[in-house]
Amino acid sequence: MRMIDVQALHKTFTLHLRGGAVLPVLRNMDLAVQAGECVVLQGPSGAGKSTLLRAVYGNYRPQSGRVLLRHDGGMVDIVTANPRQVIDIRRRSLGYVTQFLRVIPRVPTLDIVAEPLLARGAALPRARERAAELLERLRIPRKLWDLPPATFSGGEQQRINIARGFCAEFPILLLDEPTASLDQDNRRIVIGLIDEARKRGSAIVAIVHDAETRTAIATRLAPMPALEAAA
Repeated sequence: MRMIDVQALHKTFTLHLRGGAVLPVLRNMDLAVQAGECVVLQGPSGAGKSTLLRAVYGNYRPQSGRVLLRHDGGMVDIVTANPRQVIDIRRRSLGYVTQFLRVIPRVPTLDIVAEPLLARGAALPRARERAAELLERLRIPRKLWDLPPATFSGGEQQRINIARGFCAEFPILLLDEPTASLDQDNRRIVIGLIDEARKRGSAIVAIVHDAETRTAIATRLAPMPALEAAA
């Protein structure tokens, strides 16, 4: 079953501090991802890999093209979806794990991880139980669970972000360098989580620069060549 269908996506940025130079990032980009696939985007820095993920998530609006996502039994174009639809897609169908943890200050780590399940209406005990399972698996010490993660190490924050992203078992997952700050043992744990999600039927698009991780998770590579800037 097709879960993501990117069609003829075109995205540019205008560099106002460079005399209005136009930087093309995506041009006629097509990408289809089926349930149970993990597609890893491959290309040099500046090829638009992160831009594509942000467009699929609805953070970047392209100049043209469509981003169809399976939601509520049909395909919804997140480019033209209204804000309420975008919020609903993110709550129920679309997860996004970045390298950086951005959360409300002073909220305990356990509740940060549980929040995606709570947003779906899960009972607080069940959401916290699932969050605890992931924090335990990702080797976050229990003494940290009741603390806000603002002062945690970069690797700890990234693992909390991963736990949060996998807590609700989204049918579509976007992963932007999920293992960038992790040691080899923790990378293997994350690889296991990704593999389990894929086997459950999640459609995954990932950016991974580590060759070992890329080989371990990718069912297919999607090449993305860099584009030249235009005046």
